[in-house]
Amino acid sequence: MVAMTLIRRLFVVFSGFFTSAGSLLADPDVIRVACVGDSITQGAGAEDGKSYPSQLQGLLGAGWEVGNFGVSGRTLLKKGDFPYWREKAYQNALKFRPRVVIIMLGTNDTKPQNWKHEAEFVADYSELVKSFQALESKPKVFICRPCPVPEPGNFGIHEAGVREQIKRINALAAAMSLGVIDMHGALVERPELLPDRVHPNTEGAGAMAKAAFTVLTAEAAKGGWRNAPRE
Repeated sequence: MVAMTLIRRLFVVFSGFFTSAGSLLADPDVIRVACVGDSITQGAGAEDGKSYPSQLQGLLGAGWEVGNFGVSGRTLLKKGDFPYWREKAYQNALKFRPRVVIIMLGTNDTKPQNWKHEAEFVADYSELVKSFQALESKPKVFICRPCPVPEPGNFGIHEAGVREQIKRINALAAAMSLGVIDMHGALVERPELLPDRVHPNTEGAGAMAKAAFTVLTAEAAKGGWRNAPRE
């Protein structure tokens, strides 16, 4: 009986070892993509399993691993009511050690209690980008023009604030040589895809995924990416 118990314990130990080793030796050619954002990234409004990161994974297929690090209600602004900075998802996105990062934050920042800190929007965005650029995996960072908010908006979120953010996002992308994914342009002529005037439905999330797919595959065609191994 003692011998059998010891054998079982050794089996468990070595099984764990080989499982960990397998993750360490994951195909270095697989391109890991971290999708950072709020409820729109998380998938609110779309059917289960049909968030834009999930649909992006389907479009990219083998050779890519898309991680969804969206958290509902979160802000880019550190002084916002629910800053993304405080979330475990943010730490998990860093630990994912991505070769590509897609950031889509700002929608909740248009709420009055948050946008009163709008003077810090660009500085906070720049700092978030740099936190990913500092990773050993040296990811290419793409920032998104946020989804449109058909009038009259909802939940305190409004289109005027989004359009003001887009001006700053465009300038930040130029100053930091960042890629841009135009989620706003993908949906602005399709308000019916945002039934609550904030969250894209499944078809809307699909349009977002296609916008990201087009940009990422164009960038990959220039030379592609390789991953640093996971810890």
